[in-house]
Amino acid sequence: LGRYLDGRVSCVFGTHTHVQTADEQILSGGTAYISDLGMTGPTHGIIGMESGAVLDRFLTGLSERFSVQKSGPKQFCGAVVAVDPETGRANEIKRIFLKGIA
Repeated sequence: LGRYLDGRVSCVFGTHTHVQTADEQILSGGTAYISDLGMTGPTHGIIGMESGAVLDRFLTGLSERFSVQKSGPKQFCGAVVAVDPETGRANEIKRIFLKGIA
């Protein structure tokens, strides 16, 4: 999708795996790109959820309601893109990954 939209948009970012990728780049048409921004949320648990219900669902195959992990440290993942206001082209992309946030 990044290659398809290159030069048409300022930035393309993906998110699904909850793990930030290190492939940030400016494509040839001036589009900033990163495959996955990563997860913002609690780090103790499974992709931000309390571990118990996630493990039960995995082990039994039965549907379980997941609850957000409310205690423990957090992380913040994302990216900052600088865009030329005249051309709309990105000229910089920087990943952000802060962990251990109380």
